[in-house]
Amino acid sequence: MISQKGQNTIPPLTKILGLLFLTVLFLLVVHGEMHHYEFVVREKNFTRLCETKSMLVVNDSFPGPEIRVHRGDTVYVNVHNQGYYGFTIHWHGVRQPRNPWSDGPEYITQCPISPGTNFTYEVILSEEEGTLWWHAHSDWTRASVHGAIVILPALGTTFPFPLPDEDETIVLASWYKGDLKAVVDTAMETGSDLPSSDAYTINGQPGDLCPCSSETTYRRKIDYGKTYLLRIVNANLNAEVFFAIAQHNLTVVGLDGAYIKPISTSYIITLPGQTMDVLFEAKQPLGQYYMAARIYWTEDAEVDNFDHENATAIFEYNGNYTSPTRPSFPSTLPSYLDYFGALKFTDQIKSLATPAYPVNVPVNISTKMYIVVSMNSLSCEHSGCDSEQQIATSLNNISWANPGIDVLQAYYRNLSGVYTTDFPEQPLSYYNFTDVSFDPEIVFTDQARRVKVLNYNESVEIVFQGTNVLDHSMSHPMHLHGYSFYVVGYGFGNYDNVTDPKRFNLVDPPQVTTFAIPRKGWLAIRFTANNPGVWFWHCHFEKHLSWGMDAAFIVKNGGTPETSIRDPPTYMPPCRVSLNSHVQDFDANTVKQ
Repeated sequence: MISQKGQNTIPPLTKILGLLFLTVLFLLVVHGEMHHYEFVVREKNFTRLCETKSMLVVNDSFPGPEIRVHRGDTVYVNVHNQGYYGFTIHWHGVRQPRNPWSDGPEYITQCPISPGTNFTYEVILSEEEGTLWWHAHSDWTRASVHGAIVILPALGTTFPFPLPDEDETIVLASWYKGDLKAVVDTAMETGSDLPSSDAYTINGQPGDLCPCSSETTYRRKIDYGKTYLLRIVNANLNAEVFFAIAQHNLTVVGLDGAYIKPISTSYIITLPGQTMDVLFEAKQPLGQYYMAARIYWTEDAEVDNFDHENATAIFEYNGNYTSPTRPSFPSTLPSYLDYFGALKFTDQIKSLATPAYPVNVPVNISTKMYIVVSMNSLSCEHSGCDSEQQIATSLNNISWANPGIDVLQAYYRNLSGVYTTDFPEQPLSYYNFTDVSFDPEIVFTDQARRVKVLNYNESVEIVFQGTNVLDHSMSHPMHLHGYSFYVVGYGFGNYDNVTDPKRFNLVDPPQVTTFAIPRKGWLAIRFTANNPGVWFWHCHFEKHLSWGMDAAFIVKNGGTPETSIRDPPTYMPPCRVSLNSHVQDFDANTVKQ
């Protein structure tokens, strides 16, 4: 109705409803929404490369289902294990503030979800925005158990770049013929080498350059003039990969769930575990264009026992035109050994560093660690060994060995005999790290469960140093759970603690969750230890993780409820310890009083 003064008079009920709407909107922005997903994990047959095999997948799909949420939301994922062995799920790149209980790495923060049981993860999103992913974190199960997490801007906000017309998730993965679990289990038992993939895949398909694959190549229709946001996940087990689209330039705008300064490029390189947000404009003549991926091989050129296949998928323009016999292949895709191409791209990665997306690099460092990353050998003394030695890897000459119960439960319940707190901050011995070495004192490592304890809010700097032990040097993509970290520097040769810090980037370093130590080089990272809990860190090459290139941080509580680990959920998967273990079997549902 209209008042005598000619102004609208809002009825009281309308005012109340309006206030309720604004209140709900405010709460959603501040606290986020809650989402619920059901993951049913079971064996299913798939046919690739002319052969049919059964493998463990989520909801009968490879890759698995996409989780799509907004920044600050919370996701509950109820995982049902209908397979024949246990596994866990990790939410890669999600910080999980104060909530290590749902981080997922097997025997670090939980024991496996046994067959015939289920477990609900609480995935708490905070500052992440962009693309992340989830994957199994038990042995090599993540080869087939993985999927994307799309984190849209919080309600009421938008991207720091022009709004794309559409987005498309691109999952790069590995394909192995036969029973991968059986092959890996045998290799670990005998101490022999672990398998290489037989092909790479784009959204589950190898592409029509591979045998028996032309009819199932992944295809995506696109419209001329539109801008597409590609959400790229590198789910490969052991491969850094180059990726390009024929005759289309790319603009990289995000990495590991954070925005970066835009990079205009004709190709990208992505590490296993990394995610990227990439824009491209569909402005080429109507036709069909390959997107393609191939491995970037960082070992010696003489060592060529890697998967040489190119994975392909096809972008098809809508419209009337005569389809070519074969789509155009990206001429800008670097070769397998293009070291300079990889370095050129990596050198351009910088944080956005704006008032809306600031950086907060620790300056006054309270803990410095210098960690040597190495290939090694272990004595192989059990009956299944093929020889007297087995392949191993290490951090500061400590090769991680999983306990019978998870470290988080042991820490929370004050159980002894599960781990020690003496992970060394410096190498156990100094030598020319990047020179070839066959010295037995360096080659042979020890298995242990040593963790590093950090006080709450410590400023941490870690320099990872690559080596050439056993004449086996390569890059190592290092991943830290529970945190993102700033890459303040990297270089080649042995790290110089006098001159190299002078070149650190403290202005706009990339903030990531996974980054590579260069072959025969070093990587310097910084972070603030403000997320209490037990947090795994490891090389994201599955081979190296399996052989022991991993460890864990324990970050202590900060003294207030808001800076302390949350109470555990009412149910955690119980740990079952073998009868000959010195650790007694116990029910993980028993919580600390």
